[in-house]
Amino acid sequence: MSRWLFCLAFVFAGSLWEGLPLAHSVRAADRPNVVMVITDDQGYGDCGFTGNKVVQTPNIDALAAESSVLTDYHVAPTCSPTRSALMTGHWTNRTGVWHTISGRSMLRDNEVTFGEIFSDAGYQTGMFGKWHLGDNYPYRAEDNGFTEVYRHGGGGVGQTPDFWDNAYFDGSYFHNGKAVKAEGFCTDVFFKEGNRFIRECVEADEPFFAYIATNAPHGPLHAPQKYIDMYPEMNDNVATFFGMITNVDDNVGQTRKLLRELGVHDNTIFIFTTDNGTAGGASVYNAGMRGKKGSPYEGGHRVPFVMHYPEGGFAKSRTNNTLCHAVDVVPTLLDMCGVEAPESVKFDGTSIVSLLKDEVDSSFNDRMLITDSQRVIDPIKWRQSSVMQDKWRLINGKELYNIANDPGQENNIAGDHPEQVASMRAFYEAWWAELEPTFSQTTEMTVGHPDHPVVTFTAHDWIGQAPPWNQSAIRAAAAVFPKKAKKQELTHNGHWAINVHEAGKFEVALRRWPEESGVAIAAAVPAGEDVPGASAAYRTQDGRAIPVQSAEVRVDGKPIASKTVGEGDSVVTMEIELSKGSHQLAPVFKIPTGEVGAYYCTLSRIGK
Repeated sequence: MSRWLFCLAFVFAGSLWEGLPLAHSVRAADRPNVVMVITDDQGYGDCGFTGNKVVQTPNIDALAAESSVLTDYHVAPTCSPTRSALMTGHWTNRTGVWHTISGRSMLRDNEVTFGEIFSDAGYQTGMFGKWHLGDNYPYRAEDNGFTEVYRHGGGGVGQTPDFWDNAYFDGSYFHNGKAVKAEGFCTDVFFKEGNRFIRECVEADEPFFAYIATNAPHGPLHAPQKYIDMYPEMNDNVATFFGMITNVDDNVGQTRKLLRELGVHDNTIFIFTTDNGTAGGASVYNAGMRGKKGSPYEGGHRVPFVMHYPEGGFAKSRTNNTLCHAVDVVPTLLDMCGVEAPESVKFDGTSIVSLLKDEVDSSFNDRMLITDSQRVIDPIKWRQSSVMQDKWRLINGKELYNIANDPGQENNIAGDHPEQVASMRAFYEAWWAELEPTFSQTTEMTVGHPDHPVVTFTAHDWIGQAPPWNQSAIRAAAAVFPKKAKKQELTHNGHWAINVHEAGKFEVALRRWPEESGVAIAAAVPAGEDVPGASAAYRTQDGRAIPVQSAEVRVDGKPIASKTVGEGDSVVTMEIELSKGSHQLAPVFKIPTGEVGAYYCTLSRIGK
């Protein structure tokens, strides 16, 4: 629907909403706007205002100097799990997202995101950059309440679900589901699109929620050269990592400037935060914490959180060191914006407005929170876990630390405090018992839906087989050409979990290279151009030819169709029949040494 039709629709409906709760109003002045900026792999210590003397973040530092800052705010130790908690106010393991690949990075369809809640309340909702909660219906951002979406695929630019041959410069991204070409560095592009959305909403007098999620400074490490050159004393990796952060900082400054120019700065809640502990800055400064990204120790999941909102009284320096978590963000924003959640939604988090005001709130003193890093197909009890209460930390159910006295978590004092250990273990046991029954609810990609008749799968979401999660791995075909010779025949044990919406006939199309590449199944692909930075772009890997002889489609472990692959074929298609319900889909290519999974597959409904 065009924006002017959208506005007319709400004008027509306005008279019907008289007397209803404020949550149904759509006038921009009625509620605050929201801009949330979340970066990828930037840790607590990767900002100037948290004590880093090397990284240059003047705009974020200035924001923090006139905002409410949380110093004991925690997330998951990796990206997708954090995003699921941030989006829903639910524990990551409740949402089905406890990994970043292998079908475990897709947000369950029964989850309600802040995109849906705010959209239903009359906000325009925009998502720009990194989604990483599913690339197929019904898991995409556009399926989860966002009215405007501009994103890359998968967990980063150049990963397997992303547009083919993307690097961090001049890539192609998905704008409301359609691939569009962009110019410039990815972070600049995502902020530019977010700023466009903000401007359009202001001009249309519509309240907005702009979620700007950068893939930077996640690797591969690339940045405009001028930002890398700002750190001549650092090694290449750190210089590029910090350069990516300074580029984010410049964009934060430009967006705040735009809000002032548009006259909505004071009525906008502006949040800056990150998704997990540092991936590249710990060797320079880590705020005295142990661990980094992926770790159950503080450095893995304690991150910065800054919130600014002048009209709400949040425009001066406040610091609060009370324990809180990403699950608290949604209920807090609803509280501040006067928006009601659906009655069916019960949050694991709670509003922390009192903490942002730096008020004394004893109700948080005894609160326990849990974060863990699973990164497996099915969660494992106590794996990479931290149970937190005030300044107590129980790691993996065995090690106890008091970070008030031991911020580096060097001295395990579990033996000195058996009652504290027992209390925290009991909390975890109850938490696990509640969530464990949901672990078997596999997130399935829907096929055969009348509104989504064509679905494309990538190897990123293979379950049961180690997936090639980036395009360098796709090019290298590591399973076919292992570094060490394998005597046994190659077998493919992976599958895609699908749910057939309605039984019928489908055309399945198997590809070794993605459709937009146009490359034949058995062809090699030359290396692509590199871009500035400390890492090689994924596309610089030579694309190896796989000697494909034929293709086979297996459903629920049984072969149901096969076909010879001709020389020069870029795709091989077969017709199959699927019954309604859950299935395991496993298309493979047969090669002289066994078989390899089809890296890309499209399933299209025939008829209706």
